[in-house]
Amino acid sequence: MSAPIVKDARKRRHIRVRKKIFGTPERPRLNVFRSNKHIYAQIIDDTTGRTLVAASSIDKELKGKLKSGGNIEASKVVGRLIAKRAIDRGIKKVVFDRGGYLYHGRVKALADAAREGGLEF
Repeated sequence: MSAPIVKDARKRRHIRVRKKIFGTPERPRLNVFRSNKHIYAQIIDDTTGRTLVAASSIDKELKGKLKSGGNIEASKVVGRLIAKRAIDRGIKKVVFDRGGYLYHGRVKALADAAREGGLEF
């Protein structure tokens, strides 16, 4: 399969999942985006369309600490960081949006680390 076809399939899955998942102020949405080199996580309130908390493997806090931004270790670090930032902002419960990716590998590592960090989903 060529890259555009795979990307289109992920987009279709993401749209299908987003029909069901909606972040509220009480329970915002934890969104994951994965590229080949990095991983990104945001906590979003869909009623206002605002990003409440964000973390990624390119954060200034993580500069120089990660060997690579696109592996499972980086995902675990980003998961712990997003959980820490969310709890500091008073967010404990979230809805997990895997972004059309399979719940496996880097996405699962980020989710598990966020749970260990104190987020509930």
